[in-house]
Amino acid sequence: MLDSRHLATFHEVVTAGTFSAAARSLGCTQPAITQQMHALERSVGMPLFVRAGRRLRLTEAGEALARHTGLILDQLSAAEQQLGALSRLHSGRVRICAFPSANATLVPAVIARLLAEHPGIRIELQEDEPPGSLRRVPQGECDIALAFSYPGFQVGDAADLVEYPLMEDPVTALLPVGHPAARHSAVRLADLASERWIAGCPRCQANLLYACAEQGFAPDVVFATDDNLAVQNLVSVGAGVALMPGLVLGFLRHDKVTARPVEPLTHRKISAYVLRDHARVPSTALVLEVLREVADAHGGT
Repeated sequence: MLDSRHLATFHEVVTAGTFSAAARSLGCTQPAITQQMHALERSVGMPLFVRAGRRLRLTEAGEALARHTGLILDQLSAAEQQLGALSRLHSGRVRICAFPSANATLVPAVIARLLAEHPGIRIELQEDEPPGSLRRVPQGECDIALAFSYPGFQVGDAADLVEYPLMEDPVTALLPVGHPAARHSAVRLADLASERWIAGCPRCQANLLYACAEQGFAPDVVFATDDNLAVQNLVSVGAGVALMPGLVLGFLRHDKVTARPVEPLTHRKISAYVLRDHARVPSTALVLEVLREVADAHGGT
């Protein structure tokens, strides 16, 4: 293995023409230069210099090494500069995979902060529901997965991942304006047992079935869609009632739909998931920190 310090000294010796001139240029002693060149020759396994009067002449091996040394040192310098920029958060890329309502609320707020404070950090965005989003992390398709889970349900296989809890997102009941239950400040889930229901994504629908079963009834699910705007439109025309996470209502609110807290209270847990080693990457650690702050502003944990 070639020592980069020895290569830098070798390059200076070749440029200066003598050990003493290289020593003066580098601000060290001639014996120190000689010692480094002997060490480099031992690494190469053959002489690099021969004496020609008071100057040095490169051997064939020395000429071969000299042809590459400048390029090697330039590439090392470029690598050091790039690594320095990454460590100082002047550059970096973080790939986030999140579910739709997080992509519409939490992620834009994170990107806005980074654009203002760390414009060199590049965010690449993907969309997927858990557990698909979790599988993308160990497969190398993304760096951070945002996922949610409901009480009684696992988020997915997160055995190789570190969880960073962000917030508890309350689930609300969506009712058409004028619905009798909308007169109350909160809605008992059991009081909606006779209603027709509009279900959301598969995990949200599973939570609906679970929550209703806990209250002793099976909901009459007449529509199911993972389009949050479609759910609100269906509720607005009286096609049924629905349960919807509060995060969704932060960016969609139909003027003919009323939202009410549900009793008993229920939440979905929103967390970020990363590989343990990846959490130490400066740009990833920064995004996790900003995610926590943004989630806190939305009423996080």
